[in-house]
Amino acid sequence: MSDWVLILGGSTGHGAAVAKKLALEGYGIISFHLDRGEAKKIAQKNIEEINELTNGNCHYFNTNAASEDVMNDYIPKIKEVTNSKPLKLILHSIAFGTTTNFFGEKPVTERQMNMTIHVMSNSLLYWTQKLFKENLLTKGSRIMGLTSEGNYLAMEGYGPVSVAKVAMEAIIRQIGWELGQFGITANAIQAGVTPTRALTKITDKWEDWVSATKDRNPMRRTTEPEDVAGTVKLLMEPDADFINCSIIYCDGGEHRSSAI
Repeated sequence: MSDWVLILGGSTGHGAAVAKKLALEGYGIISFHLDRGEAKKIAQKNIEEINELTNGNCHYFNTNAASEDVMNDYIPKIKEVTNSKPLKLILHSIAFGTTTNFFGEKPVTERQMNMTIHVMSNSLLYWTQKLFKENLLTKGSRIMGLTSEGNYLAMEGYGPVSVAKVAMEAIIRQIGWELGQFGITANAIQAGVTPTRALTKITDKWEDWVSATKDRNPMRRTTEPEDVAGTVKLLMEPDADFINCSIIYCDGGEHRSSAI
C-alpha cells in the first residue's frame, strides 16, 4: 500500500463517494462514521464495496470521531495501519448537527450550538493538531473540509450549521497558513445542493430545494457526491501542491446564481 487517507464521515454521501474514488486510485482508506438503524445498513453496504475496491485495505470505525477520547485512542491504531507513514489526506465530511432556527417555537440552545460547531468544524482542528504532533502529516499531505453556500446565506433552519461552516472555513484557512511552510495544504470544497440523506435532515422541503436547484444551476442539475469525489481527487495531484487556504467551488456555478 502506497498511501493512506483518513475520512471523517466516510460511510455515506460525499464521504463514501470520495472513499470509492480514492480506493480506485489505489489509496488505503481509514474512516470514522457514526451510523445507527437504517443508516447503518446503507453504510455497511458502502463499506463492503469500498473494502472490495481496496482489496481489504480499508478500516472503518463506527464511533464518534468528534470525541477527544476517540482521537487519542485511535491515532495509535492509525499509526499501526499506516506503519507510521504520514497520511495523504484528512477529509472532514461529518454532517451531524442541529437544524433549527435561532428564534421561534424551538430556538437553538447553547448546548446544540456548541455541539454543532464542535462536530462540524472544531473537530477537524483537533484531529489535525494531534496527527501533526504524531508526524502523521508531512509535505504533500492535504487537509480538506466540505462547506456550502450556507456559509454566506441565511436559510430556514440552517443557522447552527451555517455558523459551523463559517468556522470550518476559518479553521482550514488558518491551518493552511500555519502548516503551509511544511508543504501541507488545507482547502475547503463548497458543494452545491446535493440530494443526499443529510439534505433530508436539513429540511422537509428538500424535494423543492432539489427542483429549484435544477432550475437555477447553470448546468441544470444538482451536485452529486461523485462530483465532489472528483474534485478531491484532482486536489490530491502533485499539480495542486500550491493550492492552499482556498475555497474550491464544486457546484456547476450554482454559487453565482440566485439562492433558493
